[in-house]
Amino acid sequence: MTRPVIRFLMSTALIGTLASCGAAVVQIPSAGGAPAVSGGQTPAAIPAASPADEAGLQRWVQQFRSRALSSGVSAGTYDRAMAIARYNPEVIRLDRRQAEFSRPVWLYLDSAVSDVRITTGRQMLARHGRTLAAIEARYGVPREVVLAVWGMESNFGANRGRMQIIPSLATLAYDGRRGEMFAGQLIAALKIIQAGDIDPAHMLGSWAGAMGHTQFMPTSYLQYAVDFTGDGRRDIWSDDPTDALASTAAYLARNGWVRGQTWGAEVQLPGGFNMGLIGKGTRRSSADWSAQGVRRIGGGALPSGGGSIIMPAGARGPAFLIMDNFRSILRYNNSDNYALGVSYLAERIAGRPGIQGGWPREDRPLSTSEREEIQRRLTQRGFYQGEIDGLFGSATMEAVSAFQRSIGVTPDGYPTSILLGQLRR
Repeated sequence: MTRPVIRFLMSTALIGTLASCGAAVVQIPSAGGAPAVSGGQTPAAIPAASPADEAGLQRWVQQFRSRALSSGVSAGTYDRAMAIARYNPEVIRLDRRQAEFSRPVWLYLDSAVSDVRITTGRQMLARHGRTLAAIEARYGVPREVVLAVWGMESNFGANRGRMQIIPSLATLAYDGRRGEMFAGQLIAALKIIQAGDIDPAHMLGSWAGAMGHTQFMPTSYLQYAVDFTGDGRRDIWSDDPTDALASTAAYLARNGWVRGQTWGAEVQLPGGFNMGLIGKGTRRSSADWSAQGVRRIGGGALPSGGGSIIMPAGARGPAFLIMDNFRSILRYNNSDNYALGVSYLAERIAGRPGIQGGWPREDRPLSTSEREEIQRRLTQRGFYQGEIDGLFGSATMEAVSAFQRSIGVTPDGYPTSILLGQLRR
């Protein structure tokens, strides 16, 4: 968890109870013959911390022990795993980092669906074809979609992360901005170790706790990870990606993926289309959209079923009809850009066309202070009641649309420097 968003833009929407224990096991050889040893990567060194920070963390580790034990972690597991806990100043630096400029959707997709990534995805499709076919048969998620998540999250296993999860989560639970959330992830990580799927030293991942080929957070691992190889461990860390790919398919399947249906389609809107219908909050049947003049780019009928229309770059960019399967991807990572990246990387791996519409590439990115100013001015005008954080989620975009309607311009909900100028007047 890309991530998969900060990587909440990771898979942080993944919380629940263990489902994999009751899943049937498919006996299938690993891609390269004998299974690789779990945790084959070398852990990254932890930078030196100040004596005060290290002492504070070690006091916290002792205090946290009772909470972990009351949550079902054994004393032996806790003492063994937390023996490697160290204060990691690097994860605190990364947690507090904020980008000055947000990346426009077209630049994000240029990277997500690059020629190199498409080529690598097709190579992986050929290499792991038998495994992916078995996963698709079990869970109903197309093999190219599973590959696309793998490509987005870790560049097909090349960037799984080398930080030890226990020190990272302990540091973030003790000294991070979202300590309680990371405390829950730490307890989940301890339960994974207790189950015998991995040892503390080789439980590796990103700075914020996302692990393995498809970057599962510990809570999502407990709920969705599966032992697809049948070797007795749900191994998402080793060089063999089988369990990680199957776990990703299991996650999508249990979060609304509809077997046999697509994620959506790029569409063309008719002149005079009611832009107030744009957004994930409005759902119509494909027949209703077709009756309003919405057409599929490239011809053919709209996908069967129903969905919403989104325009991630506003009225001057492409439009997409998104279905339930797109929303399933959003459960993996709640970002429209991420879900589009997965969807179109999958399309391209499968040999289908990419996005046909043009992007407004002349738009300049807004700085953090400008994004916060937009939210602040929307609040002053009574259109927005959310947090002033510079992050443009659905609440901000709905507020932008409402303001645009109030001044008689196209309510596409897309924040630009032009919008900021309108708010300043």
